[in-house]
Amino acid sequence: MTYSRNRYDQDFKKNAVRLSFNSSKPVKIIASELGVPESALYRWRKLYTEDGKQTPFASLEAENRALKRENAELALERDMFKKSRRLLCQSPEVTPSDKYAFMLRETSVSVVRWARLLDVSTSGYYAWRRALPKRNAKERQYRQRIKHFFDQGQGTYGPKRICGLLRKNGNKASYHRVARLMADAGLYSTLRCRHPKSLTDSRLARQGDYQNLVKHQSFKPFEALSSDITQTTTSEGKAYICQIRDLNSNLVLAHQISNHMDTDLVLATLKQAHQRWALPETCIFHSDRGSQYTAKAVTKLVNQYHWQRSFSALGKPGDNAWSESFFAIMKKELIYQIQFKDINDLRAQVFAYIETFYNRVRVQAR
Repeated sequence: MTYSRNRYDQDFKKNAVRLSFNSSKPVKIIASELGVPESALYRWRKLYTEDGKQTPFASLEAENRALKRENAELALERDMFKKSRRLLCQSPEVTPSDKYAFMLRETSVSVVRWARLLDVSTSGYYAWRRALPKRNAKERQYRQRIKHFFDQGQGTYGPKRICGLLRKNGNKASYHRVARLMADAGLYSTLRCRHPKSLTDSRLARQGDYQNLVKHQSFKPFEALSSDITQTTTSEGKAYICQIRDLNSNLVLAHQISNHMDTDLVLATLKQAHQRWALPETCIFHSDRGSQYTAKAVTKLVNQYHWQRSFSALGKPGDNAWSESFFAIMKKELIYQIQFKDINDLRAQVFAYIETFYNRVRVQAR
């Protein structure tokens, strides 16, 4: 059975070009392994260099470039409003410090642009940023006090007890702040519950009535999708791989790699799958109950695609065995065999494994 891709996005083209330059195989063979026309791969090589940059051949006429710049400006303004929407909706409660912290995180847009949109001064932002070391020093002292009381209680004190001890010793303390800092440091009371904290069950999922729509079912191609996230490492640190598979064919429809295991990673993978493949409305999207998958943004996007949501039962990783098995296979055949230099090296190797081997050789041979 053959499967036609809806379209090839820019990331796919750049990765294909990089693979064709770095491989000792002829372009014709690389194109065949990727399942793309040889002429298309040669055309992409004219558009992108080995580093993924555009070549002079890809430059458009001056008028088109001007229109692109104008569209980019409009898109940037739109994205800025989207990113800051939650912050701006908090007015008048939102403080200048809240805005400065937001600007510090969102480095993809210049400080001047953010200052103009958020109605703050750039001088105020830089003054706030200069004072960060002092505030961070106080934060470190606060964390040390929390750790001191936690160790004093031999790991049995929870946020409520430590919050009381901090206040008793003359420190301002809020329960939510103490709980957040303890969680960040991995400090959990041994008396909090009898069982370890689940890593794939968000509090939102425990409150929701989520059903498993794929259990003991068989599906036609693209009727049901499975997704999961796994952690691996490079020489620079941790990295996370998110993938989406078709339950009928076991094809990996999309994958994304990031330094952070967050909602944005899942959203990027969902958008990639929807863009690359002609997926029908009403198909089922199955995952575990991790906070990345139960997030409102993910639910909103899945609803926008008119897909149905399905979740594994609590404490039942076998309910998502399709994704678990893929990661087990890829780790054995690729991840554990290579020491990746950085996340870009990981991206290149995983792309080649999925697109030239797993989807086209391993899956089709089943």
